[in-house]
Formats: sequence, structure tokens, C-alpha cells
Amino acid sequence: MPSILGIDNGLTVTKAVIFDRSGAMLAVARRRVAQIVPRPRFVERDMVALWRATAEAVAEAVSQSGRPASDIVAVAATAHGDGLYVLDQQAQPLGNGILSLDSRAGQVVAGWMRDGTSAAALGRTGQMPHASAPSALLAWMRDHEPERFARIGHVLACKDWLRFCLTGTLGTDLTEASTSFTDVQSQGYADDILPLFGLTALSRALPEVASPDAVVGHVTTSAAALTGLQAGTPVVAGLHDVTASSLGAGGYGQGTVAIVAGTYSINETVSRAPASDPRWFCRNGLRVGEWNNMAISPASATNYDWFLDTLCGTDRRTVEAVGGSIHATLAPEIAAALARPSTLMFHPYLYGSPHGPEASAGFLGLRGWHDRGDMLRAVIEGIAFNHRVHVDALREGFAPERARLTGGISRSPMFARIFANALGMPVTVRATEEAAAWGAALCAGAGVGLFATPEADPSYDRVDTREYTPDPDHSAALAQRYALHCQISDSLAPLWPRIEALSAAGPHDGTQNGVTNP
Repeated sequence: MPSILGIDNGLTVTKAVIFDRSGAMLAVARRRVAQIVPRPRFVERDMVALWRATAEAVAEAVSQSGRPASDIVAVAATAHGDGLYVLDQQAQPLGNGILSLDSRAGQVVAGWMRDGTSAAALGRTGQMPHASAPSALLAWMRDHEPERFARIGHVLACKDWLRFCLTGTLGTDLTEASTSFTDVQSQGYADDILPLFGLTALSRALPEVASPDAVVGHVTTSAAALTGLQAGTPVVAGLHDVTASSLGAGGYGQGTVAIVAGTYSINETVSRAPASDPRWFCRNGLRVGEWNNMAISPASATNYDWFLDTLCGTDRRTVEAVGGSIHATLAPEIAAALARPSTLMFHPYLYGSPHGPEASAGFLGLRGWHDRGDMLRAVIEGIAFNHRVHVDALREGFAPERARLTGGISRSPMFARIFANALGMPVTVRATEEAAAWGAALCAGAGVGLFATPEADPSYDRVDTREYTPDPDHSAALAQRYALHCQISDSLAPLWPRIEALSAAGPHDGTQNGVTNP
């Protein structure tokens, strides 16, 4: 019986998932991959350690599946997009990989905003550069690590590194190629784009581009020894994880906005023509002639996770020690809060925002009679409102009529209803486990003829799907709160830099030169 392996590498965990041809999950294995934070704004990982962890996860999944490795007919990887993984001329890692959470290049981007480079990039590449874009990180490396920059032989994304480790072949796919250096019209590299960023020296370092479902190599003998895969197994190019998630969740296509509520607030819709706007990235879709329009900010479900870790830690440990779920424990508190009026609002900008790097999170309208349930309600609504900021932009550009929601919090019907009411549009949740890995697996299966195309999802009618329709009264109430959410953001815009400046002011704890003042 044929099976398919999808590898999904996130910002903290790398996963190997084996599916049968119907889309049923046969085995999944995970390994944590440590983040390295050598100083503020630097977020990296050891590339060799990443490959070892991924190989271990693959070997465990193969063992758990109960099937011989020869049943696996194809492999594909997806991984966090953007960031940077560079190799030297001998195809050896040049230091650590850089994650998409990294913001060292923030001042580079700020300079490009001032001198017109960002506006020019929007017109040529379909997107404004951001701090973790390959263009910005390479420009930072050119200015701050010139010796390392001079040794660059190959510029890759995370999943391209894993492909190289599996096959020994170098390259990328159509979706990943468009993170910085492709012409938004032709969807391929153009001679004037690297010079736009002052990166002409890298003209020979950009990877060859293949379709996401193209077979680009085969598992080598050495990779087979580490992973338990059969040497010679076909490996396809794979794809950017944002696109993989929408594909695996059944949300890739026109008329639908695919929403991923995870570390990032990801909102995307497909078009048949390019449309550039500062509010979204216009990137390549699965094939030439398709564009995936992504409105993104690092301001989604991690805010909820932060609340649980920081303010519910004791309860969480107690509940989980007896096999319970903190989410189930808190659900009645949140439901009670939703049933009563509340002045409490939350802006979910703990790790970033659509309003620039200086915006920060905060509760407003907090009163002494509010409880934990009220605060959690505000956090969840704030997350949904931040997604609406992006969805509204996409509605202006492409008029999607429905949403497909995935991510950990989508499993809660209460959360899904909040999203439907906050967005004012039908929200469908499909019970697809490991959507990004399944998106990669769909490309792998299409590459070897198991499926007609990556969109020919055999699990579509088999997997449980629920649709949440907005309640008119609740939706109207949330629309009023959303308008205030946006007005508050606008009002705080001139104050956020002043708040951020406090971090550079030094301690004011009553001590000076080791002497405590009275």
C-alpha cells in the first residue's frame, strides 16, 4: 500500500508525518529544535542539529507506521518561510540558520522605507521587505558580517536545506523563491532585483526554481541510513509552509481566505492576476499564473499561549498532572465572560503587530471586578480582531466570501464561533491533523502520479468539516468592539515609540552605584 511522507519544520518543532493515499495519518513523530538567541533580536538555530532532529523524527515515524519504508512512494518538506539558511561554495552551512522571528535587520528595512527602496520593491517583487525577509537579512550580513557574506555560495530557505540533506541536490520551489527576489509579473528572477537591495554579488547564489510537486532528487544512501527511508525514494521540491497549511486545510483557492491562527496571524487568498499592496505579500502560488496573497503579522495564538503560561501556570500543571486539559478547565470561565458585557479589550502585540515593530500589547478597560475569564475573552477577541485587520485588507483586494480556519485554537468550537462573528463571514474548520505536513504530502503524491494535482485532495469528503455562520446580533456587537480596537491602535501609534524608549532608560529601582537611596 503506497504511503507518503510530509515533513513540517516549524519555529520550535520539526515533524515527520506519514499518510496513506487516502490522507489518513499513519504515524507522526516530533522533535524539538532549540532556538539560539545570542543577543536581542537574533533568533537562530544550528542547521546540523536541525537535520539530525528531523532525521530522528522521520526514523521514528517510519518505525511507528508499522509498514516497510518501501511503501513510502514520495517525500516532501515544508518549513517556516522567510529567514535565511546560507551555504558556502562547498555546500556547507555558513553559521546558524536564521529564523523568521529574527529582527536584527529592522534598521535595514527602516532605511529602505526612508530611501524609497521598499516602495520600489513593492512594485517589482509584490511586497514590502520586512525584518526577516531574505533580502533584509542578506543586506544586514553584507554590512555587519562581510567575511561571511563574501563566502556565500547558496541562498536557501529552511525546507530547501532539508531537501539538500535528503537528496544532495540544491534548489527551491516556486512559492519559496518569491519571498524576496522574483518579479511579481513574470514570477521568476529578474536581473534588476538583487541590485535594488545592493546584493548584486549574489547573482550566482540564488537557487534553481522548480514546481512544488516536481521530483528534484532521491533519498541518498547516507540519508537513508539516518532516516530509515529507502534509498532512491523520490523527493519533490516542497513548498512554503503558509501555502502548505492552506492546501492541507482545503483552503487554497479563489474566493476563500485561508486563516492560520498560530505563531503568526496568517491570512491568504489566491488570485489569477498579481495585485500589489503594502498590506499583503503578493507571492507565487502553486504554479505559474497563480498568486498567493498573504496578509501576515506575528500576532495570533501565541498571545493566548503566553497568557496560559504566565498567568495560569499553576493551574495548568495541576490539571495536566492528572491527564486533564487546561483549555477544557478554562472554557466555562470564558463562556461565562462571553455572556456578560465587558469593557475589557486586548491588543495582541506581544511579539509583533501589523503596525510596526514598536507597537506593544496591552489590556484596556480593565476593572477590579474583571476576572480571568474576562481577560481570556479579551485575548481571544483581540486575536480574532487582528486577523480581521488582515482579512479586511484582502476583502478589499479580492472579495473572498468565506474563511477556512486552521491552527490549534480552531479545534475549539467556541473560538471558531468567535472568529466567524468577529470576521462577519462563514468560517469552516476541517478536522485535518497536521495540515502543513499534509499539504507537503499532497505535493509529494502529485509529483509521483498518486494524485492528479496537489489540490486533488482524496481526504476532502472523508474528513469532518464544520461551518460556523455568523450570528447577526453577536457579529454586530463584535463589529462595534472591532471598530474601537482599530481606533485605539490609531490613537496609540504616536505613543508606542515613547513606550518602547523606556526600555533604554535603564533601571530606576532606587539604587545607584550600589547604594540604596532612602
